Amino acid sequence: MDMCQSAILLSAAKQAMPTERLPFTIRRVETEDSLRKAVGIRHAAYARHVPEFARSLEAPEACDYADDTVVLIAESKLDGSAIGTARIQTNLHGQLHIEESVELPEWLQGRRLAEVTRLGVSEGRIGHVVKIALIKACFEYCEQNGIDYAVVTGRRPIDRHYEQLLFSDVLENKEMVPLRHVGGIPHRVMAFEIATGEQRWAAARHPLLGYFRHTHHPDIDIAPRVPATAKVRPGLRQALPTAGRLSQFAMA
Repeated sequence: MDMCQSAILLSAAKQAMPTERLPFTIRRVETEDSLRKAVGIRHAAYARHVPEFARSLEAPEACDYADDTVVLIAESKLDGSAIGTARIQTNLHGQLHIEESVELPEWLQGRRLAEVTRLGVSEGRIGHVVKIALIKACFEYCEQNGIDYAVVTGRRPIDRHYEQLLFSDVLENKEMVPLRHVGGIPHRVMAFEIATGEQRWAAARHPLLGYFRHTHHPDIDIAPRVPATAKVRPGLRQALPTAGRLSQFAMA
């Protein structure tokens, strides 16, 4: 099944689901203004937990402009403020950031992969709701784009969140390894097979199964779309300083 057929089937399935509205929207970043808003919430989220690294996240990173990268932003319907963000990088045009530090095992070689990084949300209860919605958006992106495995990294105790979502360890014995793109901090490397996700969530009676798979959230809309009057994001070739990279949950 090609991606076009998959998208048609997903759209039909959504129409048959119950609909739930959210107090915020999630969409792709496609303009410079939106990217700056996403970077602002990213920096604020990291500053609360790892202030020494947050200084390197005050401006957009080169990866934010790459052709194989999508940045998501969650915005409040009340005032349009940014309340969450995440970044998805695929291996369709090159290696993932994680591969700068870790050789992925054979079962991931030759697969279509997506690494989720820079997930940050605002404080308080709304931040938790936004985080779950961003995770759903990331899963939907992977499904819509034919990704075989989502790959994440998590430091303790963030790695437990991935366990709860049924991510599996990539390395043996839950090994924690220092990663170049996360400032050398030891992280656990984990992966999630997209095609079997619903089956495994159902078998585990996962509490988020209904939210992820059986509820349509029209406010999560990650289709590419650029307003005619918007200032479009520059491409990868724009010269930008390469900032230090960090990932946590945040998502790693």
